[in-house]
Amino acid sequence: MIKAWLKRNSETAIAIVVTALFLVACWLMYVKGVAWDIPWLLIVPAALLGISLFVLKLDTALMVMALLTPFAIDVAIVQDMELSMPVEPMMILYTAIFLFRVLLSGEYDRRILRHPVTLSVFGMLLWMLFTSFTSQMPLVSFKYLAARLWFMVPFFFSAALLFQRKEKIGQLLFCYLISLVAVICYATVRKLQDIYDLQLMYIVMQPFYNDHTAYGCIVALMLPVTFHYMLRATGRPVARALLLVACVALCVGLFFSYCRAAWISVLAAIVIYVAVRIGIKMKWLFLFAALGVGAFFVHQTEVVYNLGKNTQDSSLNLGEQLKSISNISTDASNLERLNRWASAMRMFEERPLLGCGPGTYQFLYGSYQISYQLTTISTNSGNRGNAHSEYIGPMTEQGIPGVVFVVLVFVSTFLTGVRIYRTAKDKASARLALGLTLSLLTYYVHGFFNNFLDTDKLSVPFWAMTAAIVALDITTEKEEQPIENQVAERKDNY
Repeated sequence: MIKAWLKRNSETAIAIVVTALFLVACWLMYVKGVAWDIPWLLIVPAALLGISLFVLKLDTALMVMALLTPFAIDVAIVQDMELSMPVEPMMILYTAIFLFRVLLSGEYDRRILRHPVTLSVFGMLLWMLFTSFTSQMPLVSFKYLAARLWFMVPFFFSAALLFQRKEKIGQLLFCYLISLVAVICYATVRKLQDIYDLQLMYIVMQPFYNDHTAYGCIVALMLPVTFHYMLRATGRPVARALLLVACVALCVGLFFSYCRAAWISVLAAIVIYVAVRIGIKMKWLFLFAALGVGAFFVHQTEVVYNLGKNTQDSSLNLGEQLKSISNISTDASNLERLNRWASAMRMFEERPLLGCGPGTYQFLYGSYQISYQLTTISTNSGNRGNAHSEYIGPMTEQGIPGVVFVVLVFVSTFLTGVRIYRTAKDKASARLALGLTLSLLTYYVHGFFNNFLDTDKLSVPFWAMTAAIVALDITTEKEEQPIENQVAERKDNY
């Protein structure tokens, strides 16, 4: 059985070996304090093996990077520049090799290039390039653009080719998942050492994830698709048991993250799952969402007044923690988010078309803060995150077109995933598309409160799932029939 698994999953097996060598080296260096020369005996072979994989077999390199990403740690390379080690150097190398191969051969699947999601991605990147030239801090913007490229070239443009073999989708996500589960176990054990310490919950996932919001976001992102694979692992009791353990670990991690945005995003995914399953048309979902946003703006004075009467701060009590979501009077986290948004809107009003430049918000927003909006965690140094929104951030940094392209990427991916589910003849592909879409939806919702696509931790699974939906769309045979028939056929399938 082991030999058969190794034959089917050779890339995953090699990725596990390379990752194990890296972790043993790190353990010897940072935990045991062993002299530098001994760990390098492990790091050098692992590095040489990794380089050979990049040159000879890019598919395996993707698996290695996915497996290593949850363990990656930010390291200062030069002054004012950090890289997530060892993953980002590998991404840079991979991007260079992949682009060189494509340019040299002149071959790339045109179906991917013509896909609506890919066209939206191209629009987003091209506008980011244009606004880098007009940026208030061009060097920062071009660094930001370069990082976005070495996240997206491997895990979107290259992965979209790899994922035309559907089994590779599960293998790459499995690589990320097993490392994430290890991090969850590490964070949970640390938390259980003092379960009543409220401040401890914000740092137990360090050094692998910077704070509990990023940690909660990635756990929420991986939960729906993992649940899908667990339900579909019929006839494979060992695989199903392992995936069940992974689902339990993700649920535990989600709870102990105490990330309210992550909880909301999972709830939203459940609601949309029910809506899709009962056959509600997408136009009605978007109409309901638009009406909700419109109602908020019409009655914003009354809403803000009522929210201002909530004084429940963050708490270890689940009910109190949920109640604190709407506390905009005393909760420091909520107040600081409002401060960042207000500063972003003032910056946007100055440059509504071009913005201040990609990646520059955190360096410029300090002077746009107003004294009465400052909180106990406010700072002018730009060392505590950015605009805290995947929508407001691009709008401030790249103007109105910037946020339009972000929304286009999200909406086109979501609609594609739902369309595959409702029209694919292959029911397994249909169910997988829905699982991936629900996972991505958790990030679309979480994006209202935080933004993490400028980090490798979230970019790797996010762009991989987006690429998987594109690959499924161009390789899955569709059927044209009334939506009522499609929903009826799938009632017992998921």
